[in-house]
Amino acid sequence: MKNILDAGTRAGLTAAAILATALFSAPTALAKTTTSSNWAGYAVHRPGVSFRQVSGTWTQPTTSCIPGQSSYSAMWVGIGGFKPTSDALEQIGTEVDCNPAGNTVSSAWYELVPAPSKTISLAVHPGDVMHATVTVMGHHVTVILRNLTSHKTFRKSLNAPSIDVSSAEWIVEAPSECISQFACQALPLANFGSVGFDSAAATSTNGTAGSITSPRWWRTKIDLTPGSQRFIVARQTSDTAGSATPSPLSGAGREFGVTYAPVATPSAQFDGTRQNRLRAAYIEH
Repeated sequence: MKNILDAGTRAGLTAAAILATALFSAPTALAKTTTSSNWAGYAVHRPGVSFRQVSGTWTQPTTSCIPGQSSYSAMWVGIGGFKPTSDALEQIGTEVDCNPAGNTVSSAWYELVPAPSKTISLAVHPGDVMHATVTVMGHHVTVILRNLTSHKTFRKSLNAPSIDVSSAEWIVEAPSECISQFACQALPLANFGSVGFDSAAATSTNGTAGSITSPRWWRTKIDLTPGSQRFIVARQTSDTAGSATPSPLSGAGREFGVTYAPVATPSAQFDGTRQNRLRAAYIEH
């Protein structure tokens, strides 16, 4: 998802060196449970299986904010990005952040990694029920986000030069800050409390449809833990001030929740110093 990079700790490393380090430390994609510094949720994947559609529903959470401490969180569905070697991801979702004044800020966005995310003109507020769909046919991508509370819909179709259809995901994320595709660091995770996903479904390119627990593919539970591997292409580790853990699946594999938990970590680096060194950075999910 979103990225904004930390230039200081990445200085002197080439893109090739970063990628080599990432691949060396990445956990196997075949594990049933793994950890990440920026993702929490579930991914489905299997060698020989490609995906053409993913969809899911969630209720936009609110945040517990502290004035002077910016923090960030995002909820999305997407195709691609799970493999350690992946350099593409097609996704759409919402974000709920804490701004420096201590206020909750909600927004919506889509992203076709490696391109930066794009904010979309769809109003979203805590408590709104959101339904998202991503469809990929060749290099043609359609992203749809429906606010089921306001009955408003955003839809966009576009061509993407880079595509990954080897996995499908339902994720809560700590967005990242980047100065390049290969230099990203997860931002402080906002205290979103908990968020529930339901109606989770995926369709393979051969037309097979199913939930997260479909026997047609494997599934991996992902715990967000500071200092773990970062998806997508595992870039820099995190200073995330929180963790997030998905619950067991229910509802025939279509439902689960993700819960925030605080993690003790220094907070002085989160705001002023980052602003000074990241003026040229951009947000990525």
